[in-house]
Amino acid sequence: MAVQEFDPPERFVAGTVGPPGQRTFFLQIRGQGRLTSVSLEKQQVSILADRLLDLLDGVAGGEAAEPSGGSPDTAALDTPIEDEFRVNTLSLAWDDGRHVVVIEAHDHDPDEEGPDEDAPAGPAALHSLRVVLSPAPARAFARRCQALVSAGRPPCPFCGQPLDAGGHICPRANGYRR
Repeated sequence: MAVQEFDPPERFVAGTVGPPGQRTFFLQIRGQGRLTSVSLEKQQVSILADRLLDLLDGVAGGEAAEPSGGSPDTAALDTPIEDEFRVNTLSLAWDDGRHVVVIEAHDHDPDEEGPDEDAPAGPAALHSLRVVLSPAPARAFARRCQALVSAGRPPCPFCGQPLDAGGHICPRANGYRR
């Protein structure tokens, strides 16, 4: 299994490519002279941000205060944007000994049996990514994720589904366009 570790990364951000309604979401990590991008679902980005903030509020205590100094990272994703793999599973942990957050992204379920460990790496090889962040950069990352998710199409006031520019067929309106 190929595990890429960034401890700590120079830059760790979530970003999108494409117009609202057709966006592809990415996590992008830069560090140790390399740039890694992985694609994932909007819902995964949203849940990661929420759980990360919950973790920081509950476990990190005072260390997880507002990010200090400098302005938040609002820059676009670095190019070229080519995903190494599509994220299937995310995990989040707090390392109490080091007082850091550990975020892992896998293209597989780590609890399931995978290919033989002695098998050569190839197109079917399993991929994982591990990012270690101190509390302040982790909170800044979570806030960027929340802003990214909320910057999409506005929700329909009746059914909550995303509104397209031309409206949508609203199930609460018996299938009529609003």
